[in-house]
Amino acid sequence: MKLVDRAKIDDLDKIVDLDTEVIGNSSRRGYIEHSIERGHCIIVKNDYDIVGFLIYDTNFFECAFIALVIISPSNRRNGYASLLIEYMVSSSPTTKVFSSTNRSNISMQRVFEMNGFIQSGVVENLDEGDPEIIYFKSKR
Repeated sequence: MKLVDRAKIDDLDKIVDLDTEVIGNSSRRGYIEHSIERGHCIIVKNDYDIVGFLIYDTNFFECAFIALVIISPSNRRNGYASLLIEYMVSSSPTTKVFSSTNRSNISMQRVFEMNGFIQSGVVENLDEGDPEIIYFKSKR
């Protein structure tokens, strides 16, 4: 059974373990903890295990911005990212929701497009030679 909900501080260690599995270190622990405390971290579980999480903020021109979507490698391509995004958009505190991904990240581009996001611009010079594509979706 797939369950999506806001993360609680008791979930912190499991979320950080998942993030560490994906990026190779626990450097984002403080960021994740702060996001949970603000209510800006959403988790998805498969039965009892956290298999993914999403972090957003509202600092992007006063609009919601999905800053991070992490799914455990063994659970990718099973709809978990879409569940997180759908939940976030439906509960977004703003009517406009933005996110971004690198031009090289074709799989994340497909996730955004499958979830009704459209391209809204490009930012150069964040990652050399790999522009960031901005995506947009209206909550309406």
